[in-house]
Amino acid sequence: MHKRYIFLIILILSVSAVSYGQYTPWYYWTLLPENKMNEIIGEASGETAYKTIMETGGYTKNRRPEEYRSTFYESAYIYDKLKWYGVPGARIVRIPAGTGTAWNGIRGELWEISPGRQKLISYRDNAFQLVEGSQSADVTAELVWVGQGTVEEVSRSDVRGKIAVAHGSVGMLHANAIRAGALGVIAISNSRNYVDPLQIPQGFIRAVHAAGNDADGDFAFQMNIREGQYLRDRLLRGEKIKVHVQVETSTEPYELQNVEALIPGRDPDATAVIFSAHIFEGLVKQGANDNKSGGAAILEVARVLNTLISEGRIPRPQRSIKFWWGPEFSGSRPWVDMNFDQIKDAYCNINMDMVGEWLSLHNAHFNLMRTTFGNAHYVNDVVENYYRFVGEGNRDRIQNRREINSVPHRIVSPFGADEPFHYSIETHYGSSDHVVFNEFGVRIPGVMMIAWPDQWYHTSGDLVDKADPTQLKRTVVIGAAAAYTIADADDDMAVRIAGEIAGNTTRRLGHQMGVAMDMIGRSEAEDLADNYKKAVSLIEAHVLNEKATLKSVHELESSPGAIDIHIAALTRTIESIGEAHSGALESQMQIKASLLGISPVNLSLTPLEEKADSIIPELTPGAYKMGRGRLNELVAGLPAETIAEYPVISRFDNQEVARLVNGGRSVLDIKKMLDAQNRHDTDLSDVMNFIYRIKEAGVVTIK
Repeated sequence: MHKRYIFLIILILSVSAVSYGQYTPWYYWTLLPENKMNEIIGEASGETAYKTIMETGGYTKNRRPEEYRSTFYESAYIYDKLKWYGVPGARIVRIPAGTGTAWNGIRGELWEISPGRQKLISYRDNAFQLVEGSQSADVTAELVWVGQGTVEEVSRSDVRGKIAVAHGSVGMLHANAIRAGALGVIAISNSRNYVDPLQIPQGFIRAVHAAGNDADGDFAFQMNIREGQYLRDRLLRGEKIKVHVQVETSTEPYELQNVEALIPGRDPDATAVIFSAHIFEGLVKQGANDNKSGGAAILEVARVLNTLISEGRIPRPQRSIKFWWGPEFSGSRPWVDMNFDQIKDAYCNINMDMVGEWLSLHNAHFNLMRTTFGNAHYVNDVVENYYRFVGEGNRDRIQNRREINSVPHRIVSPFGADEPFHYSIETHYGSSDHVVFNEFGVRIPGVMMIAWPDQWYHTSGDLVDKADPTQLKRTVVIGAAAAYTIADADDDMAVRIAGEIAGNTTRRLGHQMGVAMDMIGRSEAEDLADNYKKAVSLIEAHVLNEKATLKSVHELESSPGAIDIHIAALTRTIESIGEAHSGALESQMQIKASLLGISPVNLSLTPLEEKADSIIPELTPGAYKMGRGRLNELVAGLPAETIAEYPVISRFDNQEVARLVNGGRSVLDIKKMLDAQNRHDTDLSDVMNFIYRIKEAGVVTIK
């Protein structure tokens, strides 16, 4: 091993030991100066955001028919508040939903009429009890127990003309029982382990053909575990229970409604950050944390920043900040398409999903989900800076116990929880609207802020009492500070952000070094070569990602080349760390080979890898426009002979493959960066053939 490798390894390990062994409990920093942070922290109101949740999603309720014909309650509320706060650019954008209709529950009552007289289920009591998709009905029938509602259990019971009751999935029970001639079903759901026996999961049923069933329409109810077990036990004892069911539902035409606002910067043509939060997840479910909390939080971010700027407490930023509220995916996708020419040069997206959860109540962490390698961007490190400040600053450390303020930067709402801020910086995860911004063809790097786990997720228990004003205040502080940092960044801030990235890079690469060392350390003679190759590739891929992240800071500079020297110096540092890690891995491999009594591994490229390393795809001028939401469609539309010529057998994230194309990476590099982000390796020939497919579709050229 070269002496310089040994020196660098010693240096890196010594730095890592200091940073992990001692957190400097007397030193906390943010990218923004203290005076601006104090204004943001002081103005942010967790209680105001909490009240927004209470007003828009405190509980799931039946929508009034006029909402479908005019404006949904949530859209009107957000819009009215934006106008009240004086946030510029507030408007509701209406998008016709074509021939689509929404299911609407109106009434759902199930009364026992024999042997007793009592109400068992009511849509009025809890909207989750009437399952979405139920049809209008007015029937009297006997209840029959069918276990867990499987095909076998239903077939052993006489359900024709009766109402089937089971302990299990409402969808499965409904499909099996209706096909067997049941009029409807009651599910005592156990779709997952609940912390609350009163929880009812979100449920829906689909139309099922039932030969010979002349009833008005079929229906499904759900009961919570506590109440359902009484009914179950009565039926298991052999009681004959007759009930009267009255269900009234309708289908309503509707339009998609997006709400938007804008805090203009000094440069009206430059957009820095787009905040997003879905306030609809379908039109039936209306959970407090999922996702009224995200909408409430970015509404408060808009109020805070607009107030501080309007009152001159912080300067107007150089670049604008946009806000979007609407239906998850079905609203964000068309909104991006409609506004693409105006937002295509936006720097980044901050998506707030489930952000209001009372963390200790949910046993949760507040997570930052980073971008993929294909959208490497400084937004990750900017937002992480404020996560770390809030998280580390709201801890009572033993080192500070004799200080006047043992919690150095206490951020607590006056009527919220006073507890630590448990946070975690995570790899990319989708399933929310930031996916739309991250899509190939849009390429606006998007991060997601989300609390997880949520023990009342997608259940009737997702009520406002599970939210916490302190958590909301901290979320607003992080979001507002991060957005303002990016929107007002000058060359000095760009240098600071680059330094933040470089510091975090050392830690991130240190973690990957540990992973790579463990791969080699666990190897046996038969897999040492494969594991060593994977370990080296892992480090190489992460170095490429860190360099791309650092390079993204250039978009903040005042003029081309303003911070080139500094970025180049930090890039060399990252490369040196990668080289040192590779040298250390080689040393460990040699020792491991000696202990196993085999020859050291000599890394060399296979013929396929050599070919992949020589192929460098580059995006065509029209790639973004073609790829926006249409990448799979473009590939599927290729001639059959082209598909056959370039077979792709395995499944992988083809959006990420396309995002990783930048005119400088080889197909082999792309494969390594894809593998570094996933549990399982991809097949190189499949990745190469997919590149050839999108070449034939006109998305890339090949150097």
